[in-house]
Amino acid sequence: MIRTMSDAAEQDGRTAGQLTDEERLNQRRKRRISAYRSASRVLARPGFLGTLRERLSLLDEVQDLHDLDEPSDIYGNGVVGALEEKVAQLLGKEAAAFFPTGTMAQQVALRCWAGRTGNPAVALHALAHPEVHERHALSQVSGLRPVRVTGEPRLMTADEVRAFDEPFGTLMLELPLRDAGFVLPSWEELTAVVEAARERDAVVHFDGARLWESTTHFGRTLDEIADLADSVYVSFYKSLDGYGGAALAGPKTLVDEAKVWRHRYGGQIFQQFPTVLSALAGLERELPRLPEYVAHARVVAEALREGFAAAAGVPWTLVHPEVPHTNEFQLWLPHDADVVAEAAIRQGEETGVLLFTDAWDAKGPGVAMTEVSVRAAGLEWTADDVKAAVAQFVSRLTEEAGRAKAAKGAGQ
Repeated sequence: MIRTMSDAAEQDGRTAGQLTDEERLNQRRKRRISAYRSASRVLARPGFLGTLRERLSLLDEVQDLHDLDEPSDIYGNGVVGALEEKVAQLLGKEAAAFFPTGTMAQQVALRCWAGRTGNPAVALHALAHPEVHERHALSQVSGLRPVRVTGEPRLMTADEVRAFDEPFGTLMLELPLRDAGFVLPSWEELTAVVEAARERDAVVHFDGARLWESTTHFGRTLDEIADLADSVYVSFYKSLDGYGGAALAGPKTLVDEAKVWRHRYGGQIFQQFPTVLSALAGLERELPRLPEYVAHARVVAEALREGFAAAAGVPWTLVHPEVPHTNEFQLWLPHDADVVAEAAIRQGEETGVLLFTDAWDAKGPGVAMTEVSVRAAGLEWTADDVKAAVAQFVSRLTEEAGRAKAAKGAGQ
């Protein structure tokens, strides 16, 4: 039985129109996740949406990755140190420190650099994660002063860095820039931006939460990319499907100081072996597959574009970037976000094929955007499979748009 928002609302004696926005969004999220879990085909199955049993299975056969008979970690030794050494080696840095969250890792890194440069100003993009998703933690918690170089939906340019009208101690670059569409600069543009920061006697820090999948776009190895920066932060769950956690890599003196601040920030957790083992599993199992995911994301993106172009009733569609820089990209449609979200969920509920698993955000009147991710599950989809799923989705989108128009007319 397919349940709509109205069905869910009427269970507690209210109509859909009497739900608060938060209740409405929560109910939709529950339906979307239910449709995802029951779907036979999706483009990605990120681990964090799995059951507890499924998540625990991530640790199956980790004995091949680390000696499970050694003493468990206590306050960051043992297996934690082994992960830190591996990350430092992968990124070509002297040392690395494990952190429970990326927010903490970057605050600590930027705070340490501010102490060394004598300047608390951190130059970054207006769409960078600390500016959009961290409740102003850099200024409210760490006493830093973020200054925005640009707000354009692209990476900042070397000319913008050179021309910026106040001094800064650190330049932070998010690679890829998620909220602009998981975009990356060209290798030449990136090296020019780094050089421009050096000309201003600033250090360079990479927010590399998703740096792992940038090698295809740049045509460079991880250590070559990381070599451009003085320090790099990487995440273990966004791309590698770990339970959580992050690492900060850079000069040993910086990392040693960062570990002191990690303790002060409450990040020196008593035992972390489950998360650390999941990170080691991700580095072993998912990291080598990321180039394959990126390549197939480009196939999916082109098939989406062609599928929507062939569909009636959709005046335009935007896949951004046109050729994805990573295995994730944005899709924009000229419809109300509620309408598109309902059509997407209905497709999963009615067909078992869930083309769009993420939420849809309103980006203006009658404009909606979602993020599309391609992982192992998506490799099973051919271009024709994607186009067929688009046709299924558009038929439901047309129905939902008609219902929304009729409801609006009745209410006037």
